[in-house]
Amino acid sequence: MSEFSRRDILSTAVAAGPVITATAAQSAESPPEPSRAPGVGGTDPVPGDVVREAQNPDLLNPPATDSGTLPNLRFSFADAHVRQSSGGWTRQVTARELGVSKSIAGVNMRLNAGGIRELHWHKQAEWSYMLYGTARITAIDPEGRNFVDDLWYFPGGVPHSIQGLGPDGCEFLLIFDDGDFDEDSTFLLSDWFKHVPSEVLGKNFGVPATLFGHTPDPRDLYIFKAPIPGPLGPDKLMGAEPAPQSFSHHMLTQEPIRTKSGTVRITDSSIFPASKNIAAALVEVEPGGMRELHWHPNTDEWQYYISGQARMGVFAANGQARTFDFLGGDVGYVPFAMGHYIENTGSTALRFLEVFKSSYYADLSLNRWLALTPRDLLKVHLNLDQQFADALRKSKAPIVPA
Repeated sequence: MSEFSRRDILSTAVAAGPVITATAAQSAESPPEPSRAPGVGGTDPVPGDVVREAQNPDLLNPPATDSGTLPNLRFSFADAHVRQSSGGWTRQVTARELGVSKSIAGVNMRLNAGGIRELHWHKQAEWSYMLYGTARITAIDPEGRNFVDDLWYFPGGVPHSIQGLGPDGCEFLLIFDDGDFDEDSTFLLSDWFKHVPSEVLGKNFGVPATLFGHTPDPRDLYIFKAPIPGPLGPDKLMGAEPAPQSFSHHMLTQEPIRTKSGTVRITDSSIFPASKNIAAALVEVEPGGMRELHWHPNTDEWQYYISGQARMGVFAANGQARTFDFLGGDVGYVPFAMGHYIENTGSTALRFLEVFKSSYYADLSLNRWLALTPRDLLKVHLNLDQQFADALRKSKAPIVPA
């Protein structure tokens, strides 16, 4: 018989696990306990997932300002099912995984070099952000005009394909304007061919019915292996007229809003006209910096943490507030109009996306609002002195320094 302590269990997990944060590794020497201060909380003599607790310190020991019963506002792609096939893999975070996310769903997809996401369409609009490598897309609009490029937004119902290019394919994030979206419910080209009689296909295309009946199983084509395509030439539109409105946009070429501790790039229909249902911001925060206290007056916010380490505090009115921790690959969510901040708690730059089901981006800064409010009115509300009032700023500064 052997004896094990909470420290033994965490030490074993750190030694055996693949890659975890430095915080979790350090916790092998000092396992986290649910006690934020002497006399508050206590020890945990029956340990659970101590590695995960070490990665989420603000859940185990929430700030004293947290209160109430806000729902879970965090889910990690690391906890999502991965569908694997010959051309790559995919996983999704929808309202089934993150129940509060009713307006937006996200898909993380990897296409190997040459790998194809089958020709398909869906009811929801699709917005993408390339995380790694390069891809080629094809699409056609209702007027029969087509489009071929390397980044994309597709309105609902527009048929399209995605293919990974050399040398190592690509990985990207897909955003859909419906939390109940399901990758398994898209309209696939092969699936439709499988469910139309051969004589009907022959009549439709003006060829013998005997040419049909050999379509591969759609389960084999969803993401499948194919040769890497050649470079685009002058015949890339296959004789069709080009679509007048571009389905692609290069977010990183935008000039950002710059502050001492980070940058923000905003992409909505004002600069990417095709993106009528999705607006987004790419936020970069230096260590110790913070996406300021703010809220969005038009819709919910869906977040994807690309890299770094963060914590987010959310205020829901009526005395309710909750704090969550995030790592790369995590999804966050802020319901409509709730006040929040995102702080870089790591030692490297924090990069994340703010995504909205809206044609336009809008936020309201707590600092700026108070700066533009009569000072006597502020004083009777908050009982703060002149030093606070003098520090308020009227200009926009979405990232504040350490």
